[in-house]
Amino acid sequence: MSPRTLRSDLYSFTSEEERTAPPLVISVLASLLERTISRNQRDIARNGNSKDERIAAFESSSVLDMSIQSFLERVFRYAHAEPPVYVVAYVYMDRLCQFNQGLHIVSTNVHRLLITSIMVASKFVEDLNYCNSYFAKIGGLSTAELNSLEMNFLFLMGFRLNVSPSIFESYCSHLEREVSFGGGYQIERCLRNYMCGVEIASKERKRPESKNQFARVL
Repeated sequence: MSPRTLRSDLYSFTSEEERTAPPLVISVLASLLERTISRNQRDIARNGNSKDERIAAFESSSVLDMSIQSFLERVFRYAHAEPPVYVVAYVYMDRLCQFNQGLHIVSTNVHRLLITSIMVASKFVEDLNYCNSYFAKIGGLSTAELNSLEMNFLFLMGFRLNVSPSIFESYCSHLEREVSFGGGYQIERCLRNYMCGVEIASKERKRPESKNQFARVL
């Protein structure tokens, strides 16, 4: 796998025939999270975990008997989320940890964090989405559990869900470095164009509205 291949995959939208093959971003994200968990497990063993109730809500009493990659492939198979959704979900998880220093991604919370962040990212990126009850079934949760996790997630994030094209690009570049540390690749710009298109379309929709509007939460 090369960074060029990953970038092409990230910035393309799949046809119905291609939906059976998971996008490369799933493998890269799974590998990154597995290393993060290994590091965090050692830190928690020394320093303990957070007692914050909103953070504790993502903790499961047992570890799900499914690898991160298998879980992400399950989400892809049933939710049909496009590759950019996984990048935005990655941004959200990283942002969540930055805003909440007591939150550590570990084996007992990673699956709940993933299904929640992917669901929220899907609502941000895509025009059509499955309802919460459907995502709950994919993640092996009840609808009430996922609704509660989504609410906790949003408050822990401070409702800062906007991902600008430049931020999106920087996280794509980070995922590329996970594929190859050599660098030196001239990659396509179609994903950046996609995010810019989303931003422009959003502005177009807002133009006919009143000038006295609240600014979007960043």
